[in-house]
Amino acid sequence: MELGKRIKYYRNEKSFTQDNLAERVFVSRQTISNWENDKSYPDINSIILLSEVLEVSIDNLIKGDVDLMKVEIHSEEVKKMKLYSLMMLILFFLSVGSIFPLFKFIGVYAFIPCFILWMTAMIFAFKIERIKKNNNIQSYKEIVAFTEGKGLDELKKLEENAKRPYQKILSVIVTVLITVSICGIMYIIFR
Repeated sequence: MELGKRIKYYRNEKSFTQDNLAERVFVSRQTISNWENDKSYPDINSIILLSEVLEVSIDNLIKGDVDLMKVEIHSEEVKKMKLYSLMMLILFFLSVGSIFPLFKFIGVYAFIPCFILWMTAMIFAFKIERIKKNNNIQSYKEIVAFTEGKGLDELKKLEENAKRPYQKILSVIVTVLITVSICGIMYIIFR
């Protein structure tokens, strides 16, 4: 990515230190350093602020990076993430779907294999989130959407969803617990 080099170039052109720029863009100096060294990528709101503060167009700031972002969005890591998602779903369905038949055959001990399946699914969920974070996939999607003319309201929705990945995991946990409760009640009723 070229954005880091461009931020550094335009920052030096304006005679800003990393601290000066960080203050104007409302981030830490470390964040500016991470952007300049390609350790992380700014979100769309930060890119807009950088564009205004550095007095350069967004197109000039991210020139060439958008094509690379599109490739990154469709890279091997994303394919791996999709495979992990499929595995996670299968394991969740197995853990929920097997609890009732297992209760019938092994009683209360049915929770053990179901819990193991559920924990394995959670491992895949954490791997998915790590891939998203390590590859800046959400930031790239926001920037690509912005360059394709989608409004900031749509980008805000993407950004809000990205900021709260724990809610996805929590909703899965609650769904599993409700399903297990329903299966338990069905087992007691139809015993």
